[in-house]
Amino acid sequence: MTMIRSTVPVGASFADGSELDWAQSLVPGLVVLDARVPPNAPWSGVVAAGQVLTIVDVGGNQSGDCLMYNAADHDERYSAPDTLTWEQNAYVSTGTVLRSNEGRPLMTVIGNEIDRHDTIGGACGKESNTLRYGHHVMYHHGCRENFLAEASRHGLGVRDLVSNLNWFMNVPVEADGALGIVDGLSAPGRRVAVRAEMDVLVLVSNCPQMNNPCNDFNPTPLRMIVVEPS
Repeated sequence: MTMIRSTVPVGASFADGSELDWAQSLVPGLVVLDARVPPNAPWSGVVAAGQVLTIVDVGGNQSGDCLMYNAADHDERYSAPDTLTWEQNAYVSTGTVLRSNEGRPLMTVIGNEIDRHDTIGGACGKESNTLRYGHHVMYHHGCRENFLAEASRHGLGVRDLVSNLNWFMNVPVEADGALGIVDGLSAPGRRVAVRAEMDVLVLVSNCPQMNNPCNDFNPTPLRMIVVEPS
């Protein structure tokens, strides 16, 4: 499959004086992977069964859009409908089992430092930005473009993009059922930890969205730490 080069600018400077807290793994153990993801950049890695991935919201209120696949069979992948149905909850929080389209556990949230995470709001992209905010932002590529660029490294393409999870993003469900995208619930150094229940390929887009509050209008880094728990 042809590799896709992302047009999202990687490593853009965040505002001077932004508070950054790189923190450490939420779970003690032997560190087997430690990656710092620049603003606007994609990332991917395989988390082996039993290992724990900690995602650090380094600058606070930075959405980390996420997709997950069975590392041995990419046709089995994260399913937001299955996850919400099994959990009987619209949000992801401590104890949530993230399930695949076959209903099997992919990962489990075993540590969490904010109230809830979103898995309803989906991912931003060039087309949705244009529709929501006008043609003057049509060059603002987003998480969909990040996902496609990173997915191509693993032989995945457009048909493999499904409804995703948004770590640290605040999407309240209003009384009338409407969804909002509002100021986040997180802060610099807040973390979430997920344990792999099988070998899982994790894709993350460090969201470049600048037209709504999901990144506090100031995209900042993420840190991805994988440990073998002690």
